[in-house]
Amino acid sequence: MTAPAIANAALDEATTVAAFPAQEPVRATRDSRPLRLITCGSVDDGKSTLIGRLLWDTKAVKEDQAATLERDSSGKQNDLGLPDFALLLDGLQAEREQGITIDVAYRYFSTDKRSFIVADTPGHEQYTRNMATGASTADLAVLLVDARVGLLEQTRRHATIATLMGIRQFVLAVNKIDLTDYDRSRFEQISHEFKELALSLGVRQVTAIPVSALKGENVVYDGRASMPWYDGPTLIEVLELATTRSAQTVGFRLPVQRVSRPGESFRGYQGTVAGGSVKPGDSVVILPSGMVANVTKIVTFDLVRNAAVAGDAITLVLDRQVDVSRGDVIAAIDSQPMTGLAFDAQLVALQPEGIQPGKRYWLKSGSRRQRVQVQPASQLDLKTGKWNQTQELPMNAIGKVHLAFDEQAIFDAYEQNRTTGAFILIDPDTNNTVAGGMITAKRAALGGIHAEESRVILSLPADLADQLMATELFASRREDAEIRRVNAGKAAEIIDSIDG
Repeated sequence: MTAPAIANAALDEATTVAAFPAQEPVRATRDSRPLRLITCGSVDDGKSTLIGRLLWDTKAVKEDQAATLERDSSGKQNDLGLPDFALLLDGLQAEREQGITIDVAYRYFSTDKRSFIVADTPGHEQYTRNMATGASTADLAVLLVDARVGLLEQTRRHATIATLMGIRQFVLAVNKIDLTDYDRSRFEQISHEFKELALSLGVRQVTAIPVSALKGENVVYDGRASMPWYDGPTLIEVLELATTRSAQTVGFRLPVQRVSRPGESFRGYQGTVAGGSVKPGDSVVILPSGMVANVTKIVTFDLVRNAAVAGDAITLVLDRQVDVSRGDVIAAIDSQPMTGLAFDAQLVALQPEGIQPGKRYWLKSGSRRQRVQVQPASQLDLKTGKWNQTQELPMNAIGKVHLAFDEQAIFDAYEQNRTTGAFILIDPDTNNTVAGGMITAKRAALGGIHAEESRVILSLPADLADQLMATELFASRREDAEIRRVNAGKAAEIIDSIDG
């Protein structure tokens, strides 16, 4: 046994690699839930070619598409005389001219066992934001590595972003293995290095597969003729048995998108269920106001339902008149999300100007938009895997930040709910999306007093705020302080926290 093989055997005790029997029994029923996956990795690792081959071998390419592929591949044939499978994904003119992927391309295909939605993401560093977009909805990541080159910084960046986005299932596709003469030791070395990286990121479910995307070896059909030393699953076998992530890890969540009021006798609150389930008779709380009500009816576009689960678009009718508006969250009364003025988060900077310390941005999460001040705390060094303290985050940096809100914010931790734990930052000057982030925890705030360098911000009841603003003392120190009006309930919370 080679040295990498021995090291791999030790790592396998800590990293769960799916075990597949030589003859997988036929499953009785077809999984009705589509698996969402992404392909990622560095430039020219063969991501588009792999998906193109996957579509070709699963018969997902229609006759007219095949004819177009043959035509567009004219003059681009490889040594095997095969078409350029990447053209099935790279549809933009700039992509075809340069032979690269720029935008995220989504494709649908299916087998006898389940259906799939695959996102082909770009490998260039300048398009990292597009990769993050594809990873935000994926259940599994297929990370490609060129067998001749091994792991690169962009490989580590994509693996880290996928992990931050909550992906916990990885397939390491060691591509172009045919160009190394099917070198087993090279495959084992790369597999060992990636498993170490995965463990450092908290990922334990990794399946490593040597593939030749161009030849289709170990993609849909096995490559034992060329790689008799590999007796593991093909890529499609791993995908067919992968699991989808559930939104049931927290209680009921309904971010309100619209208040429906077609007549005096009906008032409903519309949105898509972001977690948990609800049924008539359940008690719910409206946040951030804290008002409590009971569910009397669940209405969809064509019927009245007995229950609703995550992913359902519904209109919720309550048993009393409550003040609910777009951006509020209706949640289970016994399992509420976090509310507060300060949170910790991790994010990816997406614009050339990066994240400027202390700047105020718009934060958008679901249908809710709020002002927030962002203070970078640390940045991930992709080469060492360490978090280094920093005051700013440049483009494509992965960082930890502190968020300070003007008004009550409502979140779940991203690990518990991807919908209510994710957000984007918008530059108010340009309206550009400058970052995508994930909430990690709530931070303790000091009552209603917040320091911003030399300025002091006071959160006071509206009547007291008006009285203070009218005084001569406040007028003379207007530039040194800021007063924010809060309702009486919030003022009581602040006073209690200070007294405690």
